[in-house]
Amino acid sequence: MYDFAYHKPSTVADAVKLLADPDAKAVSGGHTLIPALKHRLNKPSALVDLSGIAEMKGIRRAGNAIVIGALTRHVEVADSAEVKAAIPALAYLAGHIGDVQVRNRGTIGGSVANNDPAADYPAAVLGLGATVHTSKRKIAADEFFLGMFTTALEQDEILTAVEFPIPEKAGYAKMKNPASRYVMAGVFVSKGPMGVRVAVNGAGPCVFRQAEMEKALAANWSADAVAGIRQSAEGLNSDIHGSAEYRAHLVTVMAKRAVAAAG
Repeated sequence: MYDFAYHKPSTVADAVKLLADPDAKAVSGGHTLIPALKHRLNKPSALVDLSGIAEMKGIRRAGNAIVIGALTRHVEVADSAEVKAAIPALAYLAGHIGDVQVRNRGTIGGSVANNDPAADYPAAVLGLGATVHTSKRKIAADEFFLGMFTTALEQDEILTAVEFPIPEKAGYAKMKNPASRYVMAGVFVSKGPMGVRVAVNGAGPCVFRQAEMEKALAANWSADAVAGIRQSAEGLNSDIHGSAEYRAHLVTVMAKRAVAAAG
C-alpha cells in the first residue's frame, strides 16, 4: 500500500467535509477498496472510514417501504425479521452474497455505490424501483446506475440509505461463478407499486432493465411468459468464464427461476 491519512468521522456532515478532497476515498466494508490498495491500483491521499457513523446503520419500515441504512451489513439484511416479512426476496438475495466472511463484513451501501457489474444489490435496487438516499438528495434507481463502476454519486456525496418499496411479489435467481461466487447472470423480478420490473445483473457492464420481459409479465405473471424471450448478446460481458451468448441464454433461464420463486 501507499501512505495515506486515515479518518473515522462520527457524522455524515464530517465525512462529507473530508471527502471534499478529490483524492480522498470513502470506505465501509472495504471488500473492493482494500484489495485495490494492497495491489497499488489506487492511491488515495486519505481514507474516510464511514463505519463510525451511527445514523447510517439499521433497518426500519417507513409506511409501505423498507429503509436500510448504507452501513447495514449483508447478514443483518438477510436475518432481519422486517425484511423477511416485507420483501423476502431481498432477504434471500442478501443471504446468498459471496460467503459468510463477505456477508459479515460487506455493506449494502458499499455494494450499491461501487456498482460492480456482478454485484447482487444493484439488481434489487433497480428491480424494486428503490430510491437511493444520499447526503444531498434522493435519487431514483433508474437514474442512479450509469455504467460499469459508475453511479450518479458526486465526489463529496455519500450514499446514506436505500428505500425499497414493498412489492406484491418479488423473486431473485442467479448463476454464480463457482470459484469467485460473483454473478455471471442474475435476474430480480417484482410486481408492485412501481409496476412490473425486471433487472439483470452480472450479464452486462452495468445492471439493466429487461423491457420485453417486463411487458410480458405485466400481461401474464408466469415463468412461461418469459420462457420464449431471448436476451440479445450484443454488449454483454464475455470472458473466460462465459461468452456473451452464454450469458444472454442465462438471462432467460434466471428470469424463469426468479418468477417461479416470486410465486
